[in-house]
Amino acid sequence: MKKVLFVCIGNVCRSPMAEAFANHYGNDVLIAKSAGLAPLSEALPETRAIMEEVNVDLSKHVPMEYDPSLAGQYDIVVNMSGYLLPGKPPNQLLEWDVQDPFQRGSEAFRNARADVEQRVMQLILQMRRDKKKKR
Repeated sequence: MKKVLFVCIGNVCRSPMAEAFANHYGNDVLIAKSAGLAPLSEALPETRAIMEEVNVDLSKHVPMEYDPSLAGQYDIVVNMSGYLLPGKPPNQLLEWDVQDPFQRGSEAFRNARADVEQRVMQLILQMRRDKKKKR
């Protein structure tokens, strides 16, 4: 199982969506967590509601701060913050340019959700292909 960390700015929109989709669809190949460079104190109701529309539960999400000293514990770190991550680069770093929906309304949240879901699914499929090659 690969350990994957999704990072955005506040850990209340994009990275929790990615974490939830990854754990929902890819629990056969990965364990996902998420964090933010400047996490907010609590999860956004908008994010929870948008994810509930696709039957993915975010009710237990608590925003966490990105700790550069722990990045090396992950096989893959996915950066959606738009900023360089502080500290030593992790084992494998992916940069995803996903629009931040924060304070931009339901349509922006749905667009971000669709983008994140597609990217997470591509990552999971690649991990499954890689796992088959190693057998």
